[in-house]
Formats: sequence, C-alpha cells, structure tokens
Amino acid sequence: MNLTGRRALITGATGGLGKVMADTLAELGADLVLVDRPESDFETPCTILAERWGVNVEHYCCDLELQEQRTELIAWLKSGGKGLNILINNAAFVGTSDLQGWAVPFEEQTVDTWRRALEVNLTAVFDLCKGLTPLLKVADGASIINIASIYGMYGPDWSLYEGTSMSNPAAYGASKGGLIQFTRWLATTIAPSVRVNAISPGGVFRNQPEAFVQRYEAKTPLGRMAIEDDFCGVVAYLASDMSKYVTGQNLVVDGGWGVW
Repeated sequence: MNLTGRRALITGATGGLGKVMADTLAELGADLVLVDRPESDFETPCTILAERWGVNVEHYCCDLELQEQRTELIAWLKSGGKGLNILINNAAFVGTSDLQGWAVPFEEQTVDTWRRALEVNLTAVFDLCKGLTPLLKVADGASIINIASIYGMYGPDWSLYEGTSMSNPAAYGASKGGLIQFTRWLATTIAPSVRVNAISPGGVFRNQPEAFVQRYEAKTPLGRMAIEDDFCGVVAYLASDMSKYVTGQNLVVDGGWGVW
C-alpha cells in the first residue's frame, strides 16, 4: 500500500469526502494535486497535508462545469512533467447543492439544471479521463476512481424525505448511473495499462433533519449513516497495488443499505 513516488489528482478536493481521500493518500506517501472551484479554501488542507505527511501538495482552481477550464487543467498537468498515477473524480452536484430547479418536485426541475448536473457529474469525468489517459498509461500502478452513488443503482425511497426540505433530483441519479456504466466501459477500453473502478457511497451524515436520519438508519443493516472516515479503506485499496487485479468494479460502501 506504499504510494511513495506516485501522484494523485482529486477533484472536489476541499469538500468533506475529498479531504478524507487526500489525507488517506498522503498518509500512504502520494503527492497530491487538489482541484476544486476558485472560491475554495485550498490553503488549509494544503498546509495540513504537507506538514502532517511530508508530501508535495499542489492545488489548481478549476470550475469543472466549464470545458475551457478543464482543458487548461489537462494542459497544465501534461506540461508539468511530473506525471500522474491516480485520478479520483469526486466533484459533483449533489442533492444539497444550491441550484435553481434542482432540489424541487420533479415537475419543477429544469432542463438547464439537468444539463449543468450532467456536465459536472458525467461529462467532466469523461473529459478528464480522456485528456489524462496518456499520462496514466505510462505511469506505475495507474488507477482511476470514480465516485458514484447508491442512487446510480437504486431509485429513491420518497418516504425518507417526508416533512423535510431535502430532495433527490432526477439528474443526480441519472448522472451517477451513467458514471457507473462509463466506469465499466472505460475499464475495458484502456486496459491493461490503467485500472478503472467506481465507489458508490451510501448516505453520509451531514446534520440532516433528525426525521430523515432516523428513517435512513432504520433501512441500514449497520444501523447508522456513513461518516467520511468510512471511505478511507476503499480509497486506499483502489488507489494502491492492493487492488492491482481489480478493474471495472463498483464498490458499494453503504452499510448494507441496498441488500434488503
């Protein structure tokens, strides 16, 4: 599980899950490129990771909704001469994202927001994977990890949301389902040089309404919602040579939520 000498790029790196992934890979010795939107706080995680683990940590501001910024990110990585071993596509619009026509009843969800969500959640992943495959193909232990969701596999149980302002937008599930299938497609396409896998998290506790949490936990065999640290192991596994014979898989980390 030693990632010393390898370099990992994480999108959505300043969010809760992104920070845990970055810390996990840095603990294993990987140098990091943290990517997130321009208004993100990069200084704090960059400083903490470099001081705690002694790895090289860079950051890059990129609005993944904009193709021209994605193109600039890819060009920057290719021109830097440092290579890339691990790509984690974590950034996404999620159910709590503050978008007009998003977390509202189906009849009020807008085509414009549908397009924005698919641009970030799916098209940007395609774009980064395509643009960075030349770097990954010549790298040791090359691995792409796409962060999908249980809602790319299952339909929502609307009884969980009753009496709350929470929602489960159509574009979220559609984009995550597409991401799981893209993972399978890509795994056969760029093999054997690069492994490609997905992780589908279950619900992560982020101070949701108590009624929602209780209902969700009642549906979960392990009796609780996930926390960010629950994903350290699966990220370390898929990023390292521990999984060197694993590709095209969707690892579900949901406390058993989907087994009923």
